[in-house]
Amino acid sequence: MKKTAVVTAGTAGIGYETALGLAAAGFEVTVVGRNPDRGARAVERINATNPAHPARFLAADLASLDEVRALADRIASDRAASGEPLTVLVNNVGAMFADRQDLDGVEASFVVNHLSPYLLTELLLPTLTAGSPSRIVNVTSGAVTVAKRSFDAVEPPGGYYGFHWYGRAKLANLAYTLDLAARLDGTGVSVFAADPGGAATDMTDGTLTDPKIVSPALRLMWPLVRRRFQRSTSGPASVAARPSIVAATDDALTGRTGVVIGAEAHPMAPFRAATDPRVAEAVRRLSERHAPLGSAAGPK
Repeated sequence: MKKTAVVTAGTAGIGYETALGLAAAGFEVTVVGRNPDRGARAVERINATNPAHPARFLAADLASLDEVRALADRIASDRAASGEPLTVLVNNVGAMFADRQDLDGVEASFVVNHLSPYLLTELLLPTLTAGSPSRIVNVTSGAVTVAKRSFDAVEPPGGYYGFHWYGRAKLANLAYTLDLAARLDGTGVSVFAADPGGAATDMTDGTLTDPKIVSPALRLMWPLVRRRFQRSTSGPASVAARPSIVAATDDALTGRTGVVIGAEAHPMAPFRAATDPRVAEAVRRLSERHAPLGSAAGPK
């Protein structure tokens, strides 16, 4: 049976390289992104490699939970109509914001980095289960180590600092990923996190240059820290995509779940805070409140 994959934010950077790698591995790849022109170019480049199955593009702004719902409906309907399963879902979408922004009344970093992939995953679980064995791959980040670990509310106490809030949203998603793996154990749906390490992308070359994205305690040291970070993130996106590709395709992971694939494309221990059941429960409550599965209304 045909293997199919959906890669979000797959028109450029790590997402595009992930889609390209999955196409080379024999998957029929659907690339999701906001910009139809970039989507068309990405699909054209993938198809120029003569994959076994042509790639396609679906437009969706993953910063909008209503568009995430519509995307999930479209994917599920397409899979049902074709009779082909959904084999792999790669939630690659992510963003860091130098200044605080709201999306439908919820802080943007939490929406894009956690609520959006959470909602898409939950809505596609019936499709993924019907196509099992299948895999979910959520892209995480080393920024989880600088995150505040309070999830009583969407926004932590204190001022807004984009790097820390990005890390907190990624921590929420990593805790969700490990919790989901335990919940789906035995269903045939395996769940993985993939840490790309770093690559030269718009985020590392742009947002990270602004010292106001970190707390005052770190700000004086930020130029040195940033230079060291950028040296570690100056590799090609094709290398940073390897953990996601391995998580999606490696036969050695068959039957396993709840595994974090590190930047070297090997399993690694998860960040300890993400394994705390209290964190997972708090994240679950926030997710259910702000991205309700049974309602087309936006977050509350």
